[in-house]
Amino acid sequence: MIDKRRIEEAVREILIAIGENPEREGLADTPARVARMYEEITAGYAQNPAEPLSKVFAEDGGSLVVERDISFFSTCEHHLMPFFGKIHIAYIADGKVVGLSKLARVADVFAKRLQLQERLNAQIADSVYGLLGAKGVMVVIEAEHTCMTARGVKKVGTKTVTCAVRGDMPPEIQAQVMTMCRCNQA
Repeated sequence: MIDKRRIEEAVREILIAIGENPEREGLADTPARVARMYEEITAGYAQNPAEPLSKVFAEDGGSLVVERDISFFSTCEHHLMPFFGKIHIAYIADGKVVGLSKLARVADVFAKRLQLQERLNAQIADSVYGLLGAKGVMVVIEAEHTCMTARGVKKVGTKTVTCAVRGDMPPEIQAQVMTMCRCNQA
């Protein structure tokens, strides 16, 4: 549970610090709106990644499962600005699989926290590998960071791609996953 009252006070102070009047009509409700926004975009702190992966189904063999283009948004911990894009999750099953929506739910648990893209990548890979007991896991994230596009160097359209691999994920399977996710195209 976040302290919305404290966030509201801080937002009022920021408004004053930039030369605004927090009591004017357009800003009067802004502190409360920002507090509700932070409650929503940081909801992942109150969620356990094990919960979505707790319901599994028996599956013979070592099937490759790929769920690609999972839309996400997160908040950069350095600038408190959004970053967003697509997450691709691949795993080699070891006798059990999970419902596909559960992979997206695990991604959301970690995305709804203050993040670094590299950490988000690792947390998803570690959870799917450890909690699902997969033979191998590969998670690729392609994201646009507004701290690079809306401020600073202002390079609109720049994408950052990160990849985390856990367990037994042979190079030929990694290449197949990258092709399936179209991550190797310019």
